[in-house]
Amino acid sequence: MNQSVMKALKLLDYFTEETPELTLREITLKSNLPKATAYRLLSSLEQGGFLVKSKESEYDSRYRLGIKLMELGYRVADQIELRRIAKPLMEDLAQEINEVIHLAVVNDDKATYIEKVDSNRALRLYTKIGKTVPLYIGSGPKLLLAFTQSDKQMSILKDLSSSMDDCTRIDLEDLKLELEMIRMQGYSISKGEQDHDTTGISYPIYNHIDEVIAALAVSGLSSHFEGHNLIVIKEAAARTAHQISISIGYRQY
Repeated sequence: MNQSVMKALKLLDYFTEETPELTLREITLKSNLPKATAYRLLSSLEQGGFLVKSKESEYDSRYRLGIKLMELGYRVADQIELRRIAKPLMEDLAQEINEVIHLAVVNDDKATYIEKVDSNRALRLYTKIGKTVPLYIGSGPKLLLAFTQSDKQMSILKDLSSSMDDCTRIDLEDLKLELEMIRMQGYSISKGEQDHDTTGISYPIYNHIDEVIAALAVSGLSSHFEGHNLIVIKEAAARTAHQISISIGYRQY
């Protein structure tokens, strides 16, 4: 990790229950950093919302932890609770249909897999807990992008357009139409987008205020996702996603 980032994060450790506020001078003494360096790092943390500054005197400033840390803390707590609730239901689903089950969430404009349950089949999928992928690849990421608020979605698509090279070039108009279809039908399906000869089907998980906060994804060999078996997989996945949603407070009105 970048040394400046490490130094800035280390400064946050000096704020404790006993010392919730510190002056620039106190932080300089605790960190053994030059005053100018400490001030620069503190200013960066303040701009990011991690610290709040108030004037101590003409020559010093006082800092306290900012609301951004609380937001991040709630986000982490929500993900831990979501994983705790979802894991046994995902295991039941994997036992029922014998396919790989993933749980994905949006993380910094990408999709991150926060839980996974394997099947008993001899199938290797290149996913693991903590893996991050673009929001335009795979059924889970695309579902998350489809249910992202319109202004945020437009911003992501705009950034995507500017960052794509010839190797990652996709048709944005086709993607927009696909995202609209996902919202209309209530689920996402992809074939061979992350792993060759595999199919993924994803359903949304809602929180208590009717927001999509995660995608429940079922993945396996495309030959398994055909005919009556496809119907069984879709029904079971949709039912499990609904059970998880209800368990974390979702109420359908």
